[in-house]
Amino acid sequence: MVKPELSVDLGKLRLKNPVLTASGTFGYGLEFADFFDLGALGGICTKGLSPRPRLGNPPVRICETPAGMLNTIGLQNIGVDSFIADKLPLLRAYDTAVVANVFGETIPEYVEVCEKLDGAEGVHAIEVNVSCPNVDKGGIVFGNDPRALAEVTAACRAATRLPLMVKLSPNVTDITVTARAAEEAGADIISLVNTYVGMAIDVDRRRPVLAKVFGGLSGPAIRPLAVRLTWLVRQAVKLPLIGIGGIMDARDALEFILAGASAVQVGTANFVNPDAAVKVARGIESYLVEKGIASFNELIGALET
Repeated sequence: MVKPELSVDLGKLRLKNPVLTASGTFGYGLEFADFFDLGALGGICTKGLSPRPRLGNPPVRICETPAGMLNTIGLQNIGVDSFIADKLPLLRAYDTAVVANVFGETIPEYVEVCEKLDGAEGVHAIEVNVSCPNVDKGGIVFGNDPRALAEVTAACRAATRLPLMVKLSPNVTDITVTARAAEEAGADIISLVNTYVGMAIDVDRRRPVLAKVFGGLSGPAIRPLAVRLTWLVRQAVKLPLIGIGGIMDARDALEFILAGASAVQVGTANFVNPDAAVKVARGIESYLVEKGIASFNELIGALET
């Protein structure tokens, strides 16, 4: 059989294969360059970028849970200016899409970061984080209120010509409402989902494990929940979707694709295996060959119910 076609178009963003790494799990991408060719990825989503550097939360800020992990990193990052000056020139050497994840505590902060990235060579898209549950203010407010979500999406849309992803929170009553709000406000792509809010307790110390008490739950434990939300959002909006949540191998990724996602992001698996995302991409290709499918696009939303 002829080698199957893996490329996929997400509106104006073209990926050579449908597998990206998820923000916050892959550094700025360069940290993994010693393990494999970053050009084998469809895309890299950077750590969340803010107007100025952030130290993040105090430890303990990460812990393992059954079939997953909790984190409350607090969006530690070097700031958008340092990213553009120090990281982006090196990322341009790789044949992969660079998706800059951005966040702010106010709408003007989101706009500031988007405007700076808009003029930076080598950024292919912007992912707006409106849903991070591990800071005291900012993202969780925008992500849980459809009107606030629409406002920040519209402001970011006006601040950049780049394809705009909005990353939705699962910590809402009805995710289709926030998905529609993002679509109507100008998003080009929806990525879903971010982490669920969770908590772990040290029963010997009778204290929370995490210093900030709550954290974001990710990993295989959330995959069935995330697949369901992907299916629901697929019925609610016309935008291309990127599925996220507990993807450890190609078959996990294919659940999201069949549910309606056009691409996936691999997150927690990167902590287990540095080249997990590449193996997912290769596994999808092997599946296409095995099933005699000529193009990856034939699988998108192909679930039969």
